[in-house]
Amino acid sequence: MFARLRENIAVVFDRDPAARSTWEVLTCYPGLHALTFHQLANACWRNGFKWLGRFTSHLSRFFTGIEIHPGATIGRRVFIDHGMGIVIGETAVIGDDCTLYHGVTLGGTSWNKGKRHPTLEAGVIIGAGAKVLGPITLHAGAKVGSNAVVVKDVPANATAVGIPARIVADDLAQAREAKAEKMGFSAYAISSQMNDPVVQAIHGLVDHSANIDARIEQILKQLEQLGVDCAEERATADKFDPNYLNRIVD
Repeated sequence: MFARLRENIAVVFDRDPAARSTWEVLTCYPGLHALTFHQLANACWRNGFKWLGRFTSHLSRFFTGIEIHPGATIGRRVFIDHGMGIVIGETAVIGDDCTLYHGVTLGGTSWNKGKRHPTLEAGVIIGAGAKVLGPITLHAGAKVGSNAVVVKDVPANATAVGIPARIVADDLAQAREAKAEKMGFSAYAISSQMNDPVVQAIHGLVDHSANIDARIEQILKQLEQLGVDCAEERATADKFDPNYLNRIVD
């Protein structure tokens, strides 16, 4: 249990730049508290102490605002950021290295017993307010945008956005993701169909930048085939000022 706790603390430092000290993480991070409570509740549940497991889960909900059924299966290095309003059902399965933001629901769509909640494979990220419903599978590396409602399987490394959620997995979307991560933020939670002109403008800038990168890469490859050393040009192309977009928006 203490090994898992140390692992969960390390995950907070890896994924939350606001974390400043181990003491702060231990005392002020409800996601860490909820996962620790769940270890106890799940142990009780698996060993036949159902009421004690439910009561431990109930106490965790009271103190953290995060409701995790003691029967849910949660893997290692899972990170719950903020956490308020998260609901995880009894038959939900969360794989290793997943990330959940506040307001996420892993819920069921029927009152039948048996498997009725989602399965998240390794490395899944679910944005704030998203609802993932039913015995579906979000495959490894999948992302779900903020406030999306997902009722069908999501392929590996794909992004689901909207209500009902649709899969965004074309080459342009993947190029946008790569460029956005290079800039220092993830665009997975923003749908290109939003009417917000600022959002559309940012998408246009990111898409344009991704297209320019692709063209530059083609030019450099052609030059290298002609025997030109392009190492310096590649190094320059890889540099990006993370404050660039902020200056544009301001």
